[in-house]
Amino acid sequence: MKHPAVSLFSGAGGLDVGVDKAGFKTLCSIELDPHCVSTLRRNSRQKTVWQVDIRVLDPSRVAFSLGARRKDLALLYGGPPTQPVNQLGLKKGISHPQDHLALEMVRFAQALRPSAVLIAQAPRFLKTKYSPKALLKDVLAEEFKTIGYDLHQIVLDAVDYGIPQNRKQVFIVCLPRDQTYEFPYQVLLSAPSTAEEAIDGLPPAVKPEKDPGVPNHIDATPPRDRVRIAYVREGDWLSKSDAPPDIIQKLTPRDSTKFRRLDRSLPAPTLRSGERLFHPVEDRYLTPRETARIQGFEDRYVFHGPIRRLSGSVRDLDQHSQVANAVPPPFAQVIARSVKAALRL
Repeated sequence: MKHPAVSLFSGAGGLDVGVDKAGFKTLCSIELDPHCVSTLRRNSRQKTVWQVDIRVLDPSRVAFSLGARRKDLALLYGGPPTQPVNQLGLKKGISHPQDHLALEMVRFAQALRPSAVLIAQAPRFLKTKYSPKALLKDVLAEEFKTIGYDLHQIVLDAVDYGIPQNRKQVFIVCLPRDQTYEFPYQVLLSAPSTAEEAIDGLPPAVKPEKDPGVPNHIDATPPRDRVRIAYVREGDWLSKSDAPPDIIQKLTPRDSTKFRRLDRSLPAPTLRSGERLFHPVEDRYLTPRETARIQGFEDRYVFHGPIRRLSGSVRDLDQHSQVANAVPPPFAQVIARSVKAALRL
């Protein structure tokens, strides 16, 4: 039996995939970015995908619209952005530091009364200010307490769960008052543990004008970037290379996450939106499919939207950013399964 769930701030669907594999059934995914919405719809399995600003949505009508009674909702989950709305450019002219989208999870939980709430956040969430004297994490815990939920919080590293990436993630689980819960610790999965194992077996990447044999396995590296990449040894980064000053430019040795080449024998460093890792042996950036494999997405999961060159820009989330911003599906699956066990479903 699949237990009904609703996804907020769904992004490209990393949490959705993991939650559904853990035994839930996501009835609806809600996301604003158009490229993410296209990705969600392309991979949707009989679920509704709404493209809407979460702040204008009446949560009391969500379950009704989906044909589910409020008391039947097992899980409400999502990955709200950490920064305030005004910093995201979604709400012009607003300067209130309290205007954090994470608090929308409380508003929806109060209306829908799910059996549990699951929230994924980047590590910077733990230091995010709600006001000059209060941290957002403490305010969020107090708000959930007010509506009858205890908040459990932890920082875990994806590499400890069989995912070939050093990626720390904050997970928040909210359950009804006094209900016990324990996070799973180092539940190793049967998944690749190194970058080489993750991307092994793919055919050669193709240029943007060609159809890839594997979805999203497209190499859009500009010729001038290939020159820069050629200076970087496996496992190193550009500022550590012997490249001439006109190639390194303003980079310093501290810029160890920028312009970095994968080491085949190690897990990948954290994937970041706006940054591109180099292929371990070829003079090019990783393709969206290669980064998706590092995140734990199956090859059949297709990402829609443009592939942004680092020298260009797109208004919304390109394929690389969609992948980098996602929670690794196997990671989400482990956490969602522990929530399901705590609920005795």
